[in-house]
Amino acid sequence: MFLKTSFTTLIVGVFVVYVLHTCWVMYGIVYTKPCDHPKGDNCITPFLAGNPKLQLSIYTALRPNAEGGHTLIHKEDEFDVDSKFERIVNVSLPKKTRNNGTLYALIFVHQAGVTPWQDPRQVHLVAQLTTYMVPKPPEISLISGEDQTKKEEAQKKKQGDGNPTAGGGAGDGPTSSSVHPASHWRSRLTLNIVSDHFMFDREYLPSDVHRYLRVFQNGKKMVYLPLLFVDELSNRVKDLVEINSTSIELPLTISYDSISLGRLRFWIHMQDAVFSLQQFGFTEKDADEIKGIFVDTNLYFLALTFFVAAFHLLFDFLAFKNDISFWKQKKSMVGMSSKAVLWRCFSTIVIFLYLFDEQTSLLVLIPAGIGSIIEVWKVKKAFKIQVFWKGGKPTFLFGQLDESERRTEEYDTLAMKYLSFLLYPLCIGGAVYALIFLRYKSWYSWLINSLVNGVYAFGFLFMLPQLFVNYKLKSVAHLPWKAFMYKAFNTFIDDVFAFIITMPTSHRLACFRDDVVFLIYLYQRWLYPVDKTRVNEYGVSYDEEPKGKSHKD
Repeated sequence: MFLKTSFTTLIVGVFVVYVLHTCWVMYGIVYTKPCDHPKGDNCITPFLAGNPKLQLSIYTALRPNAEGGHTLIHKEDEFDVDSKFERIVNVSLPKKTRNNGTLYALIFVHQAGVTPWQDPRQVHLVAQLTTYMVPKPPEISLISGEDQTKKEEAQKKKQGDGNPTAGGGAGDGPTSSSVHPASHWRSRLTLNIVSDHFMFDREYLPSDVHRYLRVFQNGKKMVYLPLLFVDELSNRVKDLVEINSTSIELPLTISYDSISLGRLRFWIHMQDAVFSLQQFGFTEKDADEIKGIFVDTNLYFLALTFFVAAFHLLFDFLAFKNDISFWKQKKSMVGMSSKAVLWRCFSTIVIFLYLFDEQTSLLVLIPAGIGSIIEVWKVKKAFKIQVFWKGGKPTFLFGQLDESERRTEEYDTLAMKYLSFLLYPLCIGGAVYALIFLRYKSWYSWLINSLVNGVYAFGFLFMLPQLFVNYKLKSVAHLPWKAFMYKAFNTFIDDVFAFIITMPTSHRLACFRDDVVFLIYLYQRWLYPVDKTRVNEYGVSYDEEPKGKSHKD
């Protein structure tokens, strides 16, 4: 017991240190030390303090250095850095871009009345207007085999509503049926400029801002030009449009807003983090899930998100640890619903396959995969399965139940009998409805969606046999309460986390369902109290270590 407590304390201590260190790092990001002596030589003053007349010009080019020509697509003649606007422009796509090529945007902020190529004090950035991603496969009706998307587009063209210049819909281009990445159009371009007239100190110049800083000498003073920033976090998967040979012209939404220095530094670090994740193999959709955390929430909510994610990770670890410890020591299934264990294993695997098929964020997928492995191991322990290998073939041997375990099994079977009258018609009816009225990418998707909808919608019914066994035995001493508590904390956190990270609606409802069931477990624990100072009726002490002889109260 001492070693277990020490290990848990060590983990919690490391977690606290990690949280405090992260808070200190975040403070260092949003706070920048200003120049204490404005008239000193160490100060770098802002060019915007002189209220210059500026112009915003945006060009497109096939190369980031504008070699081979460039085209002006938008300009703001009287550009005010403190303003906020949104413009929609139609951009003509070169032939190379339509043939699965790339297109860049060249953004310039320069003196009004002159071209950016003639202004030595212009600032510019290059943004990629296209990205490569595997096209989403079309969803079809499994009964008729008809692609509804193509049908609707054909009807529109027949009625004269189709616009060939705005192509890019799934199923139009030659690449839509391919599994290879295709060029997609980023329909949003978000720009920011730091409007704060902040004076930097040369000795405390942040490294993240340094790569955006352009300075020039004005007499004895150093002056920095406007800090221009392209917000890549605003480029979401939902805004992408597939480019094909008919996509001659596509709309581009140009958004501009001023930004504070602290938020700029935070955004730079977040963009670098997302880029690093993509380098480690995270897909565009994984990165999009993380972008949604930053783009769709304010900074205060982001802080809450960090603490939610940190505690979720801690409770995940502690729940796994205590669950494994409990089942590792468990020798008898008295008071435990074996069918509930088997169902939880099945449902966990189905949910994992569903999340994998939906390409859910790895932040959710990895814990689900680990949980599936643990549930399979618990089934092996619950049914006392032993595996022997003979001649390269596995042989399974099931253990025998004692009298107490057989009585528990009778209660378990009785509870499942009552549930089957309600469960089977609902699951079969839901699967038939999905087959007739809904569209899926394949038969596999229909099968997984039907199973997972049954798990999410009626899965709580399979938690009821354990409640029924507890009621019949008038005891809860056989349950792993430490693991239950950590899982409950995680469920409460999931209630918050499910609305921060994009998750399927059925997954969100399942979080609330688990809350209700856990409250019933708590009520049973209050109704059937456990004496912590004595060995319980199953020969196990409160710290879940086996004792020599069982005692009854």
